[in-house]
Amino acid sequence: QVQLVESGGTSVQAGGSLRLTCSGSGYPFSAYCMGWFRRSPGKERVRVVQISPGGGSIEYLDTVKGRFTASRDNAKNQLYLQMNSLKFEDSAMYYCAATPGACYTGQHFANWGQGTQVTVSA
Repeated sequence: QVQLVESGGTSVQAGGSLRLTCSGSGYPFSAYCMGWFRRSPGKERVRVVQISPGGGSIEYLDTVKGRFTASRDNAKNQLYLQMNSLKFEDSAMYYCAATPGACYTGQHFANWGQGTQVTVSA
């Protein structure tokens, strides 16, 4: 049974930094495409980044390029999202997601965590 647990979300001032962590269990972590998504109140869920099983291929949402960095440690079964230069519009619930195999553009994710809240004050 795939389990994903996010942590690291909190309130921060604009311009600040946060690091989110997703811990995966119950599946072969290193064989899964992983992603971070976010949803703001009244808006649809948006893919922030997806990272290939080996970590060598990463696709970012245009609005976070240069500010956010995704990485994974397959030995620890953890996925990370380093968020720098945070903006008010980055405020959202951030979700970790996993799906078996390689990542593809527009990848559908089968497994989801409960989310961690990031609030950026202007």
